[in-house]
Amino acid sequence: MSRKRWKLDGWTLVSLLCFLYFAVFFIYPITRILISSVYDAATNTFDFSYFIKFFSKKYYTNTIINSLKVTVLATVFTCVAGTALAYVTRTVKIKFKSTLDILLIISVVSPPFIGAYSWITLLGRQGVLTKIINQVFHITYQGIYGFAGILLVFTIKLIPLVYLYVSGALKSMDSSLSEAAESLGAVGWRKIKDIVIPLVLPTILASGLLVFMRIMADFGTPKLIGEGYRTLPTLIYDSFVGDLSADKRLAATISVVVVLFTTVIFLVQRFVSNRKQIEMTGMHPIEPRAEKGFKNILCHFYVYLCVFLAMLPTLVVLHNSFRNTKGTIYLPGYSLNNYKKAFSTMGRAITNTYLYSFAAILLVVIIGVIIAYTSVRRKNKLTNVLDVISMFPYIIPGSVLGISLILAFNKKPLLLSGTALIIIMAYVIRRLPYTIRSSSAILRQIDLGVEEASQSLGANPVKTFFAVTLPMMASGILSGAIMSWLSIISELSASVMLWVTSTQTLSIAIYFQVMDGNYGVASALSSILILTTIVVLLLFFKITGKREIEL
Repeated sequence: MSRKRWKLDGWTLVSLLCFLYFAVFFIYPITRILISSVYDAATNTFDFSYFIKFFSKKYYTNTIINSLKVTVLATVFTCVAGTALAYVTRTVKIKFKSTLDILLIISVVSPPFIGAYSWITLLGRQGVLTKIINQVFHITYQGIYGFAGILLVFTIKLIPLVYLYVSGALKSMDSSLSEAAESLGAVGWRKIKDIVIPLVLPTILASGLLVFMRIMADFGTPKLIGEGYRTLPTLIYDSFVGDLSADKRLAATISVVVVLFTTVIFLVQRFVSNRKQIEMTGMHPIEPRAEKGFKNILCHFYVYLCVFLAMLPTLVVLHNSFRNTKGTIYLPGYSLNNYKKAFSTMGRAITNTYLYSFAAILLVVIIGVIIAYTSVRRKNKLTNVLDVISMFPYIIPGSVLGISLILAFNKKPLLLSGTALIIIMAYVIRRLPYTIRSSSAILRQIDLGVEEASQSLGANPVKTFFAVTLPMMASGILSGAIMSWLSIISELSASVMLWVTSTQTLSIAIYFQVMDGNYGVASALSSILILTTIVVLLLFFKITGKREIEL
């Protein structure tokens, strides 16, 4: 097959503009952080002294071990529990499954750090469950803080994410494979081990990578409940903005280490997945069976337990938002006082959240659709490079991106630090992959002959794109845009590096309200984000007629 020649047309021009955008707001900032890690401004020389310092001091190497320990263990636990949940719901008839799926989707797209805050109110030192445990068992339980708490919160939060991915893969699995295995005597665990797991392993690895990256990049959860348990994102934050120990070069050095590490993990996962890739048609998908007796009870208990634990933080926040509070203490009675305080003191943060997110999602959709269309339909060297670059933010932690943008745009002529624009650009860069991948996936399902038929009837390529291709891509674009927007409104790790008083958003406001012990206002602000998520998802389901969303 001959390679398409590069010709300068409208699509090439918009691709060049997209590449220029990435060059300015991603490649240049990442380059700056690389340079900052080895450049000593005082002596105007390059050296690796900070890398030597980082790897030679136990304080920093222990932080790497901490991050790896919590990330690896949480990823393993999440993948095992999430895969088991997907297999049970696909093979056993579970009552109210469609409702349970919606609840799991809501828990996936809800703000991640809210889970940590909710568990503090349940299992913190003054938590409801902590008091019950101490009274019933006559012990002095000190709360959920530290390594065990971080591990618990991450695992419960991300089980639904793995479930949604693996459930989709099992949906494509042909039931004849399972039936053939059973006819040959492979039943129970042997069938799962020899047939099911190998078939869905690429999906498990892909979802595992996503879980790994989310945990590795998460700033809010370990910061809220870590209490001295340092992870790399919290170390980067403390090194960059610490009141007494700010060291921007050290923060840049740690950022480079994190980027290199996540890149290696990403490439290893891609290599393993490509070697294990299996195509499944799903002409005869697995039909869930009605079980009886103990097995049926056990399956229902496991599914309902997973859904309950996943939704518990959301329910706790919504409940607490109406309780009377004084700092961290909950008083008798219910009222709307928390919401009144939230709107009176944090009105700008609420407005900023929706304003910035709508501006960002507009750019995400435009750039995402262009990259998706050109990478699938107009392949050349430029679009191939653009497709690869656009996926790199997927493996860059938000705190690293935030620091890189500050280093890149803190001087004239590109002085953007402290402005709304720099936060919007961070949102766009971080959340583009959702829209690009969902748009690319739907585009690959559209027969090229449809576009060729339109052009043969006299429509030029531009009219064909807007009148034929774009409407057919609408469901994929909408799905990706919803995921991008919901993740934007709850983004914390990058924006916490970039904000100033005038650009504070809801996620930043919630984080500092929790840190300051204003639990009532934090609950009210969190509830606003949660209710926004629920309303948007229900509208999406209503408009599309679907009961699931592409991840």
